Amino acid sequence: MPNDNTPILIGAGLTVQKEKDAQKAKSPMLLLAEAAERAIADAALDKTKIDTVAGIRFVTDSPEGRNLPIGRYNNIALSVARSLGIEPGQSLIAATGGNSPQMMINELAERIANGDVGTAMLVGGEGLGSIMRALGQGVDHTDTPGWNDEVEGPGEEVGVEKDGCSPVERRHMLYYPVNYYPIFENALRHHLGRDMPTHMQKLGALMQPFTEVAAHNEYSWFPIARSADEIATVNDANRLVGYPYPKYMNSVIRIDQASAIIMTSVGKARTMGIDESKWVYLHGCAEANDIWNPIERPELYRSHAMNGMAKLALNMADWTVDDIDYFDLYSCFPVAVEVACREMGIAEDDPRPFTVTGGLPYFGGAGNAYTLMSVALMAQKLRANPGRKGFCNGNGWFLTKHSLGLYSTTPFEGDWQRQTPSVLQGKIDAMEKMPIVEEANGSGTIESYTVAHVAGKDADGILIGRMASGERFCAHMTKEGGQTDRLMAEDCIGMTGSLAVNDGKLNIFTPDH
Repeated sequence: MPNDNTPILIGAGLTVQKEKDAQKAKSPMLLLAEAAERAIADAALDKTKIDTVAGIRFVTDSPEGRNLPIGRYNNIALSVARSLGIEPGQSLIAATGGNSPQMMINELAERIANGDVGTAMLVGGEGLGSIMRALGQGVDHTDTPGWNDEVEGPGEEVGVEKDGCSPVERRHMLYYPVNYYPIFENALRHHLGRDMPTHMQKLGALMQPFTEVAAHNEYSWFPIARSADEIATVNDANRLVGYPYPKYMNSVIRIDQASAIIMTSVGKARTMGIDESKWVYLHGCAEANDIWNPIERPELYRSHAMNGMAKLALNMADWTVDDIDYFDLYSCFPVAVEVACREMGIAEDDPRPFTVTGGLPYFGGAGNAYTLMSVALMAQKLRANPGRKGFCNGNGWFLTKHSLGLYSTTPFEGDWQRQTPSVLQGKIDAMEKMPIVEEANGSGTIESYTVAHVAGKDADGILIGRMASGERFCAHMTKEGGQTDRLMAEDCIGMTGSLAVNDGKLNIFTPDH
């Protein structure tokens, strides 16, 4: 019999909006409120029992989104709570990153186990689809209730909130995930010794089952099953975004989706009369950050944080990877799935599905909040299949911030206690970092690269490599002589060349041959 202070999930709710008319669309806040109402109803909970609320930041909280006139909320969880007539004693605000939902669940679980939280509601989602549609249709929602909200009240920041990369990476367009993840992909491909055509076939096969799950999910943004060839073949409908990734391998972020979960303790659930068929236990959890700036990581195709995190969470649950029945692997880009498999001991051809949602490119990449949707759906799946085991991981920035949760309806026995995150983090922080050079002049070798395809602009080759003296550099490929096209026509990892700084403070790489 589980201890009274054991943390559990008791409610889950999701919603999706596909309204094309910006005048009729619900605001991001109302979307979250709708998901919250569904979670409260799912738990059959008296909402006045919720003493703590927590929220996941919108994309409009990111540096690129802060100039948008709508979708601005200083404490979205408190805004949602008050819209539902709830006045919590405390509210938490998660740091930016796709790791944040599971990280926040881990944090709430610990506070529940310690008696610092009684019953908590966690909300998150994204309304960027309707925000951008309103701006495109000339609909002014600036003063429409719910499209912005500044509230006063309790608020505590949880997690690490800082830029995702170094100034030199930012200068070279590596602040955008669509540019950095393809660099990780090319590095992994080279490490595996594959040519690009073979590797693209593997990627198509890896992601095809995700589309099958998305096609049967009522909350999917793109409920369309696609073949492996369709996913991997570049054409007008599936244009290149960041070589080698075409559109169907990129997370979709202009969506309107929301979710919410309710958490409490076993003892409080019994007192409140919550049906035990609703209870889902968090058996294991962990979180960790890799070396923060990707350019400083010794290997561009690894995640030591994922590796250590999986071992820690599985040990806490006393499970092995082979015990898992259902996965939801964070899938913003294929390399996130590949690296998770490699670091967590999962074969890429494992017959168990890697998603319960359909994945970020097909189900929908709800900004920082995707993993909250995967946990909500995982909870529903586990309730329908009592005793089975589920695995959800989250990923933030550039394979940087990671979180993991292991779930089951089977009761957690013994004292629920997670290892202090600083223990694993200390080991990663102690790892040796690559020295970098900001202004690269001299000889160097390409370690990995991508070609960015931005609408209305020339394709741009972006490289990471090593100077002859050993430091890491990032650079753009010279545009002279068709060299950018060469990056896509042949495998240029290992190519040598000379580097010089141009007037715009960009490092420019010119091949030797």
